[in-house]
Amino acid sequence: FFKQKTAYDIASCLVGSEMCIRDRGKKRMTVDDWSRINSYVPRLVDVLPNGPIGHPTSQFYAAGGVPEVMLNLKRLGLLNLDELTVSGKTLRENLEWWEESERRKYVRKYLFENDGVDPENVISELRDEGLNFFRNDEAKKADVKITEKHRGWLGYGGAKMKDDAKADLKESFLWGYQSKDGISLNNHPLRGPNIWPSFQPKLERKAVEYFYFADNLARNLMRGFALGLGLEKNFFLKTSENPLSRASLVYYPNQSPEHGKNQFGVSSHTDFGVLTVLCQDSVGGLQIQDINGEWFHAPPIDNTIIVNVADLLSRWTAGEYKSTPHRVVNNSGKERLSIVLAFDPDPETIIDPKDIFGNDFKGGEKSITCGEYLIWRFGKAFSYRK
Repeated sequence: FFKQKTAYDIASCLVGSEMCIRDRGKKRMTVDDWSRINSYVPRLVDVLPNGPIGHPTSQFYAAGGVPEVMLNLKRLGLLNLDELTVSGKTLRENLEWWEESERRKYVRKYLFENDGVDPENVISELRDEGLNFFRNDEAKKADVKITEKHRGWLGYGGAKMKDDAKADLKESFLWGYQSKDGISLNNHPLRGPNIWPSFQPKLERKAVEYFYFADNLARNLMRGFALGLGLEKNFFLKTSENPLSRASLVYYPNQSPEHGKNQFGVSSHTDFGVLTVLCQDSVGGLQIQDINGEWFHAPPIDNTIIVNVADLLSRWTAGEYKSTPHRVVNNSGKERLSIVLAFDPDPETIIDPKDIFGNDFKGGEKSITCGEYLIWRFGKAFSYRK
């Protein structure tokens, strides 16, 4: 069904090859051989929407399972919809039937009523909680004012991306990894306990769920970036047991003409760390700069996530992967909320392109640890750290 070979096609070829090899007296494939090849074969299961909670298989299939993934692939134009299936109908016909079927409506309704699980809720519920938080008055939000460990509420004027820019017209609420027991590491200047608003108890659960979901996505993406450079797939994850990753809700009020042309929700910048996973809302306002210096809009697309290469990954790969300049202008007349995960490995991780290109490599910048780099960048960007 894919425009490239499916896992089924490849597996069939491998099984056939194995039989031929054995017939010709050649060495048969070992478990290690199969595992190595297996790791390069794309599968639907790699993108199944099982969320951050890890629902049981029964709940996963009640939420739609593989057909739901296929519907998303169809919307993205990644399927050959005219392929015949074992039913004798085309893939297009089968997916159109599934999308409108009573069976789909029934199992999703059953899942919600019996298990309280809405397959669409991981992002949408956190967005609602975020908007409710920012709509409180400043005195209330000050109960969770930003800490020296970069956790909590950062009000207007607290961030500036460049020395000559105006302070960003935005508020943020930030948190980091937290175990299911509520424990966070507290052993680095940018890592400490999360703080949560007592007046909004649901926010903690939804925010932690999202962190797990986005962190897992970021790790899969980093494997793809490694394979893209011909590296072992976990190259960028070798030291990521205790990552410096942090998540944030970022709130942009409407920008009136009185603010002037030089005021931005967030001014032109590239992200600090390794990788950014971003969920927009439907309001819009994100703008991207292309390689010619031209700015263009990145309009929201339902059920999609934006991924930005950030400065540390660009530095690590000597520019093979380039960080993306972007900014936000919210003149929509509406409030705007983004949900962000900034993925970074352990603070001790050495960022050195020679680890990729060899000791004789002459390009790139000198090596630095992830933690040292982020402390330097945070010191320049956030007023509370000055």
